[in-house]
This record gives sequence, C-alpha cells and structure tokens, in this order.
Amino acid sequence: MFNSYTGSTLQYDPQLCTGCQLCSAVCPHGVFAAAGRKAKLVRPEACMECGACRLNCPEGAIRVDSGVGCAAAMMWSALRGKKEISCGSTA
Repeated sequence: MFNSYTGSTLQYDPQLCTGCQLCSAVCPHGVFAAAGRKAKLVRPEACMECGACRLNCPEGAIRVDSGVGCAAAMMWSALRGKKEISCGSTA
C-alpha cells in the first residue's frame, strides 16, 4: 500500500518541459521554480499531490496521482471529524 507520508507520486520529466512555468505559477507549495528555460523540481517533499501542476502542464511533463497524498489525508481527517494530520507525519 502506498504511504503518502513517506513518498510521493509526483514525477517530472524535464526532457518534455518547454519552460512555460505554469507549474510554478499554480503550485501552492512552491514545488517547482524557474531554472533557465526549464522548470526545476526544487521542493518535491512539499508536494501535496493536488494535481494542479499536472492539469496545467501543456506538454505532459508532470505526472502525479491527485488525491493520494497529504491533501487527501487532510481532507479525509476533516470529513471524519478527526484531528488533522500534518504533512510529513508518520502517525
């Protein structure tokens, strides 16, 4: 079973990147940054797997399974009325 607190489904292929920078514009946690004519994955551990980068990448350079990571864990905690689990927690 995938453990969203120790791994991420985020995959980035810089070979497909055209440097549009949409990923860095839409990412709420600054996972991507401009690096010359390409995007650079600068904070992969901060990815909450919301899928905004993947949905906005016109070249398909980013793959992520939205809803399996920290964001999903926090939403399920809220829906179930349980204490929110912070990203990076091993509990």
